[in-house]
Amino acid sequence: MFRLDIITVFPEMLEGPLNCSILKRTQEKGLAEIHLHNLRDYSSDKRHRRVDDYPFGGQAGMVLQCEPVDRAISSLKLQRRYDEVIYTSPDGETFNQAIANQLSMCENLILLCGHYKGIDYRIREHLITREISIGDYVLTGGELAAAVMADAIVRVIPGAIGDEQSALSDSFQDNLLAPPVYTRPSDYKGWKVPEVLLSGHEANIRDWELQQSMERTKRLRPDLVRITFTRNEASNRVL
Repeated sequence: MFRLDIITVFPEMLEGPLNCSILKRTQEKGLAEIHLHNLRDYSSDKRHRRVDDYPFGGQAGMVLQCEPVDRAISSLKLQRRYDEVIYTSPDGETFNQAIANQLSMCENLILLCGHYKGIDYRIREHLITREISIGDYVLTGGELAAAVMADAIVRVIPGAIGDEQSALSDSFQDNLLAPPVYTRPSDYKGWKVPEVLLSGHEANIRDWELQQSMERTKRLRPDLVRITFTRNEASNRVL
């Protein structure tokens, strides 16, 4: 079973997203466990449960302290072995479908949500195994990033979605955007569904979908086309 432990200062920000839709059903099926851990529970300040302090050097903002983070991670590690200890950071590697697929095959993961100005850098040097960003922008904290990552990872676990082919045909699974999709009625206000999709001819439909995916990717995400070309070029050189 896949297990995800999320360490955060604001667990209430994650309770809703992690207990709805596919994430909820996957946990109910026993395919995944997602546990929230309030970092304040690991504070040595029993009165105020403080986990942050001013940064050395006079910079603005507050920084999450070493001790509570170390205690939280160490406590979890005493109970099981973790494949990765991930910090949600704006300067980490950019999260994508390939990373989601890779992490879905892990057994145990820890996600540490940054907050305020960040975490004491010594935690990143000694305890974090991987840093991941969901984009080139800054959020108030890593909780929303953790929710995004959890959703993308859990939904590709085998059995999470009733029709597994649906997940495999999503955008970015093969560096192509998904083709257009349509449903009933076939004619709405004169807006008609492409005839090929109504033909019942499986091969023609698959060819049309691939053509549409390639056209949309070239038009909307030419960067993905360059990535695919580079990978194919490298593969040909190896061969």
